[in-house]
Amino acid sequence: MASVSLTVSTVKPLADRVFVKVSASEEKTAGGILLPDTAKEKPQIGEVVQVGPGKRNDDGTRQEPEIKIGDKVLYSKYAGTDVKLGGDEYVLLSEKDILAVVG
Repeated sequence: MASVSLTVSTVKPLADRVFVKVSASEEKTAGGILLPDTAKEKPQIGEVVQVGPGKRNDDGTRQEPEIKIGDKVLYSKYAGTDVKLGGDEYVLLSEKDILAVVG
């Protein structure tokens, strides 16, 4: 079996899925106290790095995604599948789990 080297460019989301690079979580509190990993909140903001072709409608046509590569998005806290590539954190989620485009 051949091994596959996963990189952002080799991940091609299907249907209405979106691949998002997770923004770094806060390392310390406003008062300067360093947070251990167990106390950090799960990030909900990231940058879209790959977008699927869109979901299929009942008549077989594709619905174009509203999200595009480069969008900074706010997504549901526990949505999607976490993926780690090259030391960076990503999440693969459905477009419906994206709550807003920010910034």
